[in-house]
Amino acid sequence: MTRLSPSEADREIKNIVIGRVGAPHGVRGEARVVPMTDFPERFEGMSDVLIDDKSVGIEHVRYHNDKIIIKFKGCDSRDDAQKLTGKMLSVPRSEAMPLNEGEYYTFDIIGLLVFDDNGEYLGKVVNVLETGSNDVYVARDDNGSETLIPALKSVVKEINLKDSRMVVSMPEVIE
Repeated sequence: MTRLSPSEADREIKNIVIGRVGAPHGVRGEARVVPMTDFPERFEGMSDVLIDDKSVGIEHVRYHNDKIIIKFKGCDSRDDAQKLTGKMLSVPRSEAMPLNEGEYYTFDIIGLLVFDDNGEYLGKVVNVLETGSNDVYVARDDNGSETLIPALKSVVKEINLKDSRMVVSMPEVIE
């Protein structure tokens, strides 16, 4: 993925967070991991992960309830595992799980410039709200005004990551 324009460079994501290390599990250096990914199965078969931007080997992974138990290489005691508590696990952006056509990662949406179907600038996406039924993109203009954009195919007409822009057709507001 090549990014050339300054606005795209600002959005470039080097690593993506996939989990957070929780409390130690047992006395042999295993740690509970809270998955922060829509693809928790990705931990199966992983040989390493990034912690503080350093590659750390994984000896084994197993599942326990809604947590993942990981034994990291060089982490051989409860005290070793305790030192990792609260650390974020990440992988390089190049290892992001593939998505279906028309699906996007939140970090790819944040930073897009939003225009209506008449070409009027509505702002830059600064947040994505997960509402349950559909996401809502929060676009903020240069004056600080925010526009809430439902992430629906009937509203979002185009997402162009290469040009860092989104085109929307906002529904009429009835007062």
